[in-house]
Amino acid sequence: MTNDPEPSRNISGGLEGGGIAAEFDPATADTRAEAVVDELGELYWQKTYGGQDAFICLVRTILSQNTSDKASQPAHDALLERYDADGIDDDPATVSDLATALANAEQSELAETISSAGLYNQKSETIIDTAEWVESEFGSATAFDAFVKDEPPETVRETLLSVRGVGPKTADCVLLFAGGRGGVFPVDTHVHRIFRRLGIAPPDADHEEVREVVEREIPAAKCGFGHTATIQFGREYCTARKPACLEDPDACPMAGLCDQVGVYPATEEVVDPSEAAE
Repeated sequence: MTNDPEPSRNISGGLEGGGIAAEFDPATADTRAEAVVDELGELYWQKTYGGQDAFICLVRTILSQNTSDKASQPAHDALLERYDADGIDDDPATVSDLATALANAEQSELAETISSAGLYNQKSETIIDTAEWVESEFGSATAFDAFVKDEPPETVRETLLSVRGVGPKTADCVLLFAGGRGGVFPVDTHVHRIFRRLGIAPPDADHEEVREVVEREIPAAKCGFGHTATIQFGREYCTARKPACLEDPDACPMAGLCDQVGVYPATEEVVDPSEAAE
């Protein structure tokens, strides 16, 4: 078990965000993927999504790339402290002021500010480029927020993916946590590993192929929760190198639903599912 629970402060908009609370009943699930999410629903909290400002969410997700929330949260806090003199509140103008400040930021100074998040030189360049893009393309962070919340999800996703440094997971997190869009299941390293290890996605599936499987087989109202709960499950039980089932099959709550692709308790060997398929 890990001592790295999901932080109490995260990029979810919370109950006021306008999302739909899902009910979980593994016995009535239509697919094995839905049954997995329903089991996770009995383990973890139920959340609704949306309500987060789109620009703040975008910056926060860029900071979280290739690192944990535990490492990226201090970088996020330090960024706001240095570049947001008035403090983020409910005033849309405040967020637009932050976008302007970041668009005009000195790259080396921003890199130093967010150093706890790792890859700080790359991320600082991406954040500055993104802030400049928001201002030039939309005129303000407020207009960008409206775009994310109002335009068709496919249009928002395609537009975000056109920005350097913004990949599928980042685009989907903005759609989910800011836009509150149903049926969006961001795929990070935990989700990618676990749904292939379960045997639900093909063992050699890339991130996009895993996303297509889970978004097809899990009801739209459960996708947001499925994303965060799978991450928590990956931290606590189904880790990359020492999954709970390696020593005790009964220690994992997904034991009855998992194919253990790439996990070999008899030899205590764990490999990536794609290697197990070779």
